[in-house]
Amino acid sequence: MKSQRSGPLAKVVFPVTDGWRLLFVPSRVRQLAFGFGASTVVPAVVAAPLLLGVLLGAVISGSSVAWGILWVFLALTVVAMILLIVATVCVTVSTTVRWVEFRPRGTPAQVVIARFLRSSTMATADLQRVVVIERLSLGQRKSIKLVLHTRGETVECEPAAFAPLARVDAQALTSWLTEQLGRAQVEVERRTEVKRDFVRPDEWWTPSHTAELWRVPVSEVDGIAARRRVESYGYTPRTAAMYSPGTSVTVYDPGRAYEVAEELRAERAARQAADSSAAPRPAEGDATDSR
Repeated sequence: MKSQRSGPLAKVVFPVTDGWRLLFVPSRVRQLAFGFGASTVVPAVVAAPLLLGVLLGAVISGSSVAWGILWVFLALTVVAMILLIVATVCVTVSTTVRWVEFRPRGTPAQVVIARFLRSSTMATADLQRVVVIERLSLGQRKSIKLVLHTRGETVECEPAAFAPLARVDAQALTSWLTEQLGRAQVEVERRTEVKRDFVRPDEWWTPSHTAELWRVPVSEVDGIAARRRVESYGYTPRTAAMYSPGTSVTVYDPGRAYEVAEELRAERAARQAADSSAAPRPAEGDATDSR
């Protein structure tokens, strides 16, 4: 048996009997505990303000009706927690993919997909396409997902939040899958999904923030935005509307602004490379003999 794979996939690709395993969920217990915690926290956070209000009213009034309403709300909150926990566990157990194996090594003829309580095996010939989807927001990784397209279904494999695969380089994963499935003539595709639906104006960027990212003076931001087709939005903040009605603020679309920052960075690098290559070099005849 081969040793564990080295390199960027060292913690996500493991050798098994006559194959390789791609790990999405390292621990079933930890994944279930994470879902259990989220299922209890969400109803509690939603119900807490209402329960506190009813409790305060019951304490002040001393009414038996108010205390009865409080107990009803508590019972409803507990029921909501139980239902959400059951739903979360059912969804996790039935849909979450723990790992995928490609067997045998070299030219895999089978793909094994393991969920929490069961596993299924399909022929590699039934696997039509594999897509590695990386979701980005302003250049930062938000999530990664592997989608297996077969003849009859689509299997989505997402790593747990704490899993090493959540931090793996998407290109490294795509290259490894291409290496495994290339001989079986399975297409492996890498796709990037960039968040663009930023809430305007709350999540849009101010001129000072944009200028800092672009590394230009604030006075140049508006002109660059116009030339590079960065959408802007002018509005009056609530505080300014009360005290300074004539004050308006211009903000810029973060998605396009980030792309412009990358363009400007590439242009500066190209200019620096051109300047360094164009710098005069000393002639051979100018060199002095040190002897």
